[in-house]
Amino acid sequence: MIDVLFITPGNASGIYQDLAKDYSAIEPPTWALLLAESCRSVGHKVGLIDINAEQLSKEDVVDRIKSINPRLICFVVYGQNVNSGTVSMSGAVVVSNYIKKLGITIPISYIGSYIQAVPIKALNDEPSIDFGFTNEGVYALHNILAQETIDVNNLGHIKGLVWRENGIPKINLSEKVVPNDRMDIDLPGYAWDLLPFKEKPLDLYRAPMWHAEYDQNKRSPYAAIQTSLGCQFGCDFCMINILNRDDENEIGVAGNYSMMRYWSPEFIIKEFDKLINLGVYTIKITDEMFLLNRKYYVPLCEMLKERGYGEKLRMWAYSRVDTVRRPDLLKLVREAGIKWLALGIESGDKTVRLEVSKGKFEDVDINKVIQQVHDADIEVMANYIFGLPGDTKESMQKTLDLSKELCTFGWNAYAAMALPGSKLYKDAILNNIPLPDTYEGYSFHGYDTLPLPTDTLTAAEVLEFRDKAFDEYHSYPLFLEKVKNKFGDIAVDNILDMLKVKLKRKIIK
Repeated sequence: MIDVLFITPGNASGIYQDLAKDYSAIEPPTWALLLAESCRSVGHKVGLIDINAEQLSKEDVVDRIKSINPRLICFVVYGQNVNSGTVSMSGAVVVSNYIKKLGITIPISYIGSYIQAVPIKALNDEPSIDFGFTNEGVYALHNILAQETIDVNNLGHIKGLVWRENGIPKINLSEKVVPNDRMDIDLPGYAWDLLPFKEKPLDLYRAPMWHAEYDQNKRSPYAAIQTSLGCQFGCDFCMINILNRDDENEIGVAGNYSMMRYWSPEFIIKEFDKLINLGVYTIKITDEMFLLNRKYYVPLCEMLKERGYGEKLRMWAYSRVDTVRRPDLLKLVREAGIKWLALGIESGDKTVRLEVSKGKFEDVDINKVIQQVHDADIEVMANYIFGLPGDTKESMQKTLDLSKELCTFGWNAYAAMALPGSKLYKDAILNNIPLPDTYEGYSFHGYDTLPLPTDTLTAAEVLEFRDKAFDEYHSYPLFLEKVKNKFGDIAVDNILDMLKVKLKRKIIK
């Protein structure tokens, strides 16, 4: 018998609609791998089922559960986008409800951004969840597994949990997250060996189209890795820091838990060594702020360069436009194998951009920043948000116009969403602003998607603008000409084929 079976859910068609077949990314379950390796490091036996990668039915999952017979089932409900912890609940509860329906008595726990954000609501709404973890859950999970018997009706003594006492959801005192000086020890890497594969490691996973230079053949194998956790900023629209939660409030707000923790560069380079040995060169660095702290990213980039990985790797990393400054450091980043930077530009309107970050977004010359990145031979995935507080039709058009002026090889835009765990979510609750009534309603690409309205725009108007902007940008002649010159006709053909997939939206008539 193993101690804990980690399950990562799947519902790609509900989240991405028809984009799920050929175009959406399939990312390795980073947190499930981290938790599995952490539990193994303290002597527990672990297993993993990746429903999304293997496209398993709920019946398939139950057959494996019966065969494995773990002491604890742990659904790890995160994902590859900031909204994924909520939208992935749609696939998770289908499976956990089915497990309970069949009378399987193995305790079911959940860990992920949704239950971290609204733990009481999660247990009230989902009877199949026996208990959940209210932050990243590393130490609480260790303590649960140390119990001789896991009694879901007697968990009041374990910090960092939400459970039912006499049928009523209760949040225990918070448990600490792994401190910076224990990262290498208590989160000692990834259980890569647990991942399913078809012919070679990580070949069931695929990169976003743009990361693969719009070439389907370059998308797999694919891995994602973190060198840090969290973010030091606290933007209203973001819920990244909810995993750092350290209180017992009914609704958590990520901006209250802003902090970053780092693995040492010497530790992280060993994870890159493992991936290279597995034949994986297409890699996402998942950190929200990879280029923020030179103490950590410079030594890592130097080691990647010294090992000769730079020419082999096709990597991308996140940064903010106000943290990309020095050409010499961009040169090093490129030599380390980072060929794309995903930059959060968010809005073309300075007033909107500065308001949503509450002054923590330093104003910069965006055009100059993009040019500096391009001068270092690094491509840009530019991220924008339509429908931020203060947005009007004119300011959204300004954002679209800026994006076409910058004409980056990667373009991504979301309609502003009150994601559980963000300040926008709590504000929406307090102000009675309509929110999605399904998990899939929080998907950026789903049929049920319901973004926030603004003072001058309805939710439908915001979403319709976003969808039309996507088509307008990706059919923009100057963009397609740049793609052709850089990546060839096949890339252009793949983009045009992608545009044939039209998202259906419930709120757009």
